[in-house]
Amino acid sequence: MSTAWSPRTAPPESGFLTAKTLAEALPFIQIYDREIVVVKYGGHAMGDAETARRFAADVVLLKLVGIQPVVVHGGGPQISRMLEKAGVKSTFIDGLRVTDAATMEVAEMVLSGSVNKELAHLITEAGREADVRGVGLSGKDARLITCRKATRTQKDPDSLIEQIADLGFVGEPTAIDPTLLRALISAPEDYIPVIAPIGVAENGETFNINADTAAGAIAGALGAKRFLLLTDIDGVLDGDKNLIRQMSKDDAKALIASGVATGGMIPKLETCIAALAAGVQAAVILDGRKPHALLVELFTEHGAGTLIA
Repeated sequence: MSTAWSPRTAPPESGFLTAKTLAEALPFIQIYDREIVVVKYGGHAMGDAETARRFAADVVLLKLVGIQPVVVHGGGPQISRMLEKAGVKSTFIDGLRVTDAATMEVAEMVLSGSVNKELAHLITEAGREADVRGVGLSGKDARLITCRKATRTQKDPDSLIEQIADLGFVGEPTAIDPTLLRALISAPEDYIPVIAPIGVAENGETFNINADTAAGAIAGALGAKRFLLLTDIDGVLDGDKNLIRQMSKDDAKALIASGVATGGMIPKLETCIAALAAGVQAAVILDGRKPHALLVELFTEHGAGTLIA
């Protein structure tokens, strides 16, 4: 581990501005001291390599100031690119990818393999000086996520009759066993769990789980202080496309019922509602592409995105 001091290249005024920012963050750092924060890092929010490295560094910073971060990642765009190479066209229902056996094989390879291990590695690299380490897992490890086949209904365009839509190997969590996560969180070493949203049914079948849903279930099982969904939009928008800064569970339900919330926003809001019901104090949907959005949300009075509490 290096102990070398960085050269003094910036003017002194820059240092005082940094110190002022840190001092203003102190009350918020104390609020989250030793609290669990579950972060869902979306496939779209992952963006380019620099965005991913910046996210990894921000997560390491959370750990070093006393917060216990747990990362659950998606990988939809990465799965889509791999399927396109194989000549497979994806279809979606309510933001959920219809997953046949071949698609499931690709999804697990991408999520539990390349995406998961790369993100865990970036966290380990960002935390090298302080020996903070990312630990890559999937829901198949240590019975972390037990799931069942997910079901959705959709209206027939001609008869308008509700019909059951077969999503294939898409699952929804039925049980979360946080034993391994709690062991990593409480370990004397500084580990940060990084989880791919793959689960196993009671009969041993593997399922792809919407990353929002998996993250919300994990946040509820851990009793997280905050559940943060990093995505590729500013937050939840109203009917006029304006950002809603704060809302209640009932407000979120109303957005879904009215049809204002559509596509991928539906499972996000449903996940937040379920996480709050399970004991999470508050959930936030925010734009993970913005530099340090995670830190702005937790350590400033302004916050970022939409707070649901």
